[in-house]
Amino acid sequence: MNTRIAAPLIAVGLLVGLTACGSSDDDKAAAAPSRTVSEADRDAARKAAGLPEEPSAHARYAFLGALDAIDPRISKADMDERSVSRGLNQCGSIRTTKDRAKLIELTLERFTIATRLPDINNADTGGKILDAVHKHLCPDF
Repeated sequence: MNTRIAAPLIAVGLLVGLTACGSSDDDKAAAAPSRTVSEADRDAARKAAGLPEEPSAHARYAFLGALDAIDPRISKADMDERSVSRGLNQCGSIRTTKDRAKLIELTLERFTIATRLPDINNADTGGKILDAVHKHLCPDF
């Protein structure tokens, strides 16, 4: 007789416990962080990271044109945003590193020249890309 009562009580206890542990979609929505970042917050984060402001359309176009002049394979048409992003990241290195040879090495790595374009993986190409980054994306560094 005791087992007849104990089994249903255990089952009810488990159901109550599981229900209490569950969560609703409302809980998840309330706990989810906002994905909207203000432009001011974005600029502050960029500055704190040692990166320049978002480049103007003119600077962006000039930078991509400079890359094309070095070698059109460096920045494919559908990869413009990636090239600009890599350039902006390189600006952080320009700001903190004064050793030009090291900057050229970082540039070649950042633009994945060694793996994508081994035939132009040299200091001359790296220096040209570095100069284009400095001139068009972070001239104040």
